[in-house]
Amino acid sequence: MNKELKKKPDLSFWKLWNLSFGFFGVQIAYALQSANISRIFATLGADPHSLSYFWILPPLMGILVQPIVGTLSDKTWTRFGRRIPYLFVGASMAVLVMCLLPNAGSLGMAVSTAMIFGLTALMFLDTSINMAMQPFKMLVGDMVNEKQKALAYSIQSFLCNAGSVVGFVFPFFFTYIGISNIAAAGIVPDSVIWSFYVGAAILILCVVYTSLKVKEWNPAEYARYNSLEKPLDEEKTSVLQLLKKAPRTFWTVGLVQFFCWAAFMYMWTYTTGSVADTCWGVNMQLTTATSTPEYQEAGNWVGILFAVQAIGSVVWAVVLPQIRSRKMAYSLSLLLGAVGFAWVPFVHDPYVMFLPFILIGCAWAAMLAMPFTFVTNALEGKGHMGAYLGLFNGTICVPQIIAAAGGGVVLQLLGSVQSHMMMAAGVLLLVGAVCVLIINEQEK
Repeated sequence: MNKELKKKPDLSFWKLWNLSFGFFGVQIAYALQSANISRIFATLGADPHSLSYFWILPPLMGILVQPIVGTLSDKTWTRFGRRIPYLFVGASMAVLVMCLLPNAGSLGMAVSTAMIFGLTALMFLDTSINMAMQPFKMLVGDMVNEKQKALAYSIQSFLCNAGSVVGFVFPFFFTYIGISNIAAAGIVPDSVIWSFYVGAAILILCVVYTSLKVKEWNPAEYARYNSLEKPLDEEKTSVLQLLKKAPRTFWTVGLVQFFCWAAFMYMWTYTTGSVADTCWGVNMQLTTATSTPEYQEAGNWVGILFAVQAIGSVVWAVVLPQIRSRKMAYSLSLLLGAVGFAWVPFVHDPYVMFLPFILIGCAWAAMLAMPFTFVTNALEGKGHMGAYLGLFNGTICVPQIIAAAGGGVVLQLLGSVQSHMMMAAGVLLLVGAVCVLIINEQEK
């Protein structure tokens, strides 16, 4: 046992803030992707039954990139830190791709070529966002003691939701100030293009701020603070060994994650079509549906709904710590989200649609904070926090891949009505709420 073991120090609020501030910019990029990918590819000409296939790329790149970033950064030390170099490289790549992706239909290419260009850009965007996102979770796991971890993840959740609100409302805002929200068939409107441009600028500024403000421990210091036998850069291990040693909490929380992230994959994929159908009366069965002004209006409104969801998430995140049992808080949040999803197909007023998305925000708040609280507490003192969190990201990515791969089939089974997919999401969250009961949060 390391004889120079030190207790992790308490950090000031602003040091905890600085650890996660760059996440604000990363989340703007992620929000723009979440709210607009279906809209972009539908505008380019994708069939609704194929939309979910485009969503395979984000989690697929996540499951490939995040464990690699976690494992490599565990054993990396440079003058700039262990996690921050990966953060900076990922953010820089994301900025470039964010300027290319929404222009897929504006470069004079044929529809098929524009689709390939868009898919390639999306692949690089997913890779870069995942590379930039994972270090923030690792920084909290590395440098924050158990007493302050809930506060640190709450700050990260607040910044995550604040960034989401900004990214979600950008297309609506730019339309409001006069930037065109209508374009020729197959071309993404300028309101979306400028949203990606401005989001890219904010992303790089936020990441530069975190890079300048945060000073990481070196591997020897990390070992002393985490009761390791020797620094991680000297220790040899494998993914299979890590999984074999993972606590039961890692796997039971992962089961809950499966149903939660499959549900939200369907939300991201089908909300635009659902809202266009139920609130704007667009017949989504028609091939010309996505070229109508009503569809683009619905696309902007989806950003507002996702922003409402994020605001609801911020408010509910304040309530969560007041619930004595973390498992009860987790399960109740998912149950409220399930009700919200099931409600969506029955709402025909755009403003009334705020109510189900507030409930969905309750589930989102729990999904952002609860799993990492359970898992990082269970991993305390085991080392390899980055590698474990990278592997735990598989519980986010795998369900999305499975849901996306089967989305077209499920849509067809549900009558090819996109709003019915929101009810399917509600059923998935309900199952997740029940599975929370098997989590053993005391186990280390």
